[in-house]
Amino acid sequence: QVQLVESGGGLVQPGGSLRLSCAVSGMLFRANAMNWHRQAPGKQRELVASITSGGTTRYPDSVKGRFTISRDNAKNTVYLQMNSLKPEDTAVYSCNVDAINGVYWGQGTQVTVSS
Repeated sequence: QVQLVESGGGLVQPGGSLRLSCAVSGMLFRANAMNWHRQAPGKQRELVASITSGGTTRYPDSVKGRFTISRDNAKNTVYLQMNSLKPEDTAVYSCNVDAINGVYWGQGTQVTVSS
């Protein structure tokens, strides 16, 4: 079955960096666009980065210039490099794929930005 497993979250000070990873199995990874979302307590889930199978990326203004999504098709893994982190970036971050046979989510990883 399709599995998405995130890692790399944690506690970081404002201005710091983290790199999240999402390892994917059970599907043809290289053929699918991948997304990173986040959800903070009491807020709606927000799409923060997307990457197509061809490597085209998209970001909302809230993270543009600070977050970078990338993929390694040899490792079936998508990454989210987060720089210049702010307290408002605190959330559970999840990767997601809208595959031809269904929509799949990872379990999420907590990112906390605090001094």
